[in-house]
Amino acid sequence: MHMRHKKWARPELSVCPYYLDAPVELRNRWRGQFEREQPLHVELGCGKGVSTAQMVFENPQTNYVAIDITCDILGDARRNMEKAFGGAQPANVRIVRYDIEYIDRLFGPEDRAERLYISFCNPWTKRPKYAKRRLTHPRQLLQYRTFLAPGAEIWFKTDNDELFEDSLQYFEVSGFGCRFLTRDLHASGFAPNYVSEHEQKYTQMGVPIKMGIFVMEDRPVTIDPVRWNLPGKRKTEEPEEAFE
Repeated sequence: MHMRHKKWARPELSVCPYYLDAPVELRNRWRGQFEREQPLHVELGCGKGVSTAQMVFENPQTNYVAIDITCDILGDARRNMEKAFGGAQPANVRIVRYDIEYIDRLFGPEDRAERLYISFCNPWTKRPKYAKRRLTHPRQLLQYRTFLAPGAEIWFKTDNDELFEDSLQYFEVSGFGCRFLTRDLHASGFAPNYVSEHEQKYTQMGVPIKMGIFVMEDRPVTIDPVRWNLPGKRKTEEPEEAFE
């Protein structure tokens, strides 16, 4: 989806005390970037931050790093954060511009994040080779394992059936066990559920929201994260770009 350019976004973010632009120098030092030492949760693809702001506001006992790739969308996230906090500066969040594909360059083993959120990411269903770009693909999940704490969780939500079913296999082969699963989140009674603009849109369209909570297990993972394909799915002969 193309994001409309917002001239005001970068100037507003430049003076925001909790915004960071590609801060790779903080790798292995994220837990010390907040006023208090407390559990660290990371949101991969926070979008406009509608649900993020509500979550951060209602959970002051948790520190959050909310990541997306452009200033245009993070400008909205900052404004929604300001709205949720009534103009006050939140102490327990950092919003970060970064390309999640290279997330292991941003976080390291000493960061020990206790939870990741992946919500309504691009399903990459148009061509078989695009599946490797999914945020739940093994080549991403194995990166997450490098900076997650033992027993950490990944909370995953999507409207897309194909992505969800494929991701169940991705998590299994990448060493994550399933703690909770529903194919109709709003009918399940699960709480707390922080609703993003995407979730609201698809729910109004009558599309059930799929959700799973996956726990990082202490077991060996021996797959090749770059070349691995879903069992039974046709392997593409199209050239795959290098993953660095």
